[in-house]
Amino acid sequence: MPLQDRLRPVETVVAQSPGVVPEEVFQSDVPVVIRGLTTEWPALNASDLEGMERYLSGFWIDRPVVAYVGASGINGRFFYDEHFTGFNFKGGSAPLAQIFDRLREQESNEEGLAIYVGSTPVDGWLPGFRAANDIKIPAEEPLVSFWLGNKTRISAHYDYPDNIACVVAGTRRFTLFPPEQIGNLYVGPVDKTPSGQAISLVDFSNPDLERFPNFELAMQAGYQAACEPGDAIYIPSLWWHHVESLSSFNMLVNYWWVPEVASRTSPATALMHAMLTLRDLPPRHRAGWKALFDHYVFDADPGVYEHIPESIRGPLAPLDDVSSRRLLADILNRLNQ
Repeated sequence: MPLQDRLRPVETVVAQSPGVVPEEVFQSDVPVVIRGLTTEWPALNASDLEGMERYLSGFWIDRPVVAYVGASGINGRFFYDEHFTGFNFKGGSAPLAQIFDRLREQESNEEGLAIYVGSTPVDGWLPGFRAANDIKIPAEEPLVSFWLGNKTRISAHYDYPDNIACVVAGTRRFTLFPPEQIGNLYVGPVDKTPSGQAISLVDFSNPDLERFPNFELAMQAGYQAACEPGDAIYIPSLWWHHVESLSSFNMLVNYWWVPEVASRTSPATALMHAMLTLRDLPPRHRAGWKALFDHYVFDADPGVYEHIPESIRGPLAPLDDVSSRRLLADILNRLNQ
């Protein structure tokens, strides 16, 4: 059986009201496709490159966006170079009008350049767009970004925020894996990455199972979905996702948000600090620290602090704004010692 055939379809729901995400989506621990969520967005009427350029020109400001360009030989896959000393694409900046000119030049060329504009804040570059093209999510200030380009492949990676990605133009295929599949995805460096997040080194279009044998196990646990304009997909926090743009022109708008407590600082900082302080300890030391982390963090409940007088529970008790700032100050003081 081909590996792709082992992927399960992502669960699908249908939006009952335009722009309103069904409540059960936000309770889901797995990805969900939401059909018809944005069918009433005016932007969907401008489905091709020319139409979208005309529509967006009514919003965009003369402010360069960051764009990435890869040679035809990369087959749309933005990745490392052959020797992992750099990347197989170049980055630069240009106004959106110039980006559309370059996309137009490549539109009829099946072996043309791969062009990709990554996460760009909608409100900063397309002011007014969301007044007519928006959805409701349970977050006061989500990060709303747009992505556009031609046929591209973005390697499997994870994002910390929860994510709803709305397809505006073109077809996108999402291949997704739960967080626990990290060991079967052969993830690359965490400090030298194409766009900030560590990525799977497996080429999903032609996986090398001799080099990456456990990738077959990941595929058995994976999901896949194709989304058309008007569709959206909910990607839970920390789920790995590989994204393919299958049309000569594609645009997507996504919404990222995190739990309120995440504003304190990113868990990724704790992960990097753990690499520095814990990973290379002897096994019995790591086992001891694991027990402490389980007790105070991963399995924490009121039993951690309820036997301690309330006035001296400190950071063991649920944190509020004051105790969060106090704990952060203590951490910074310890790091500076």
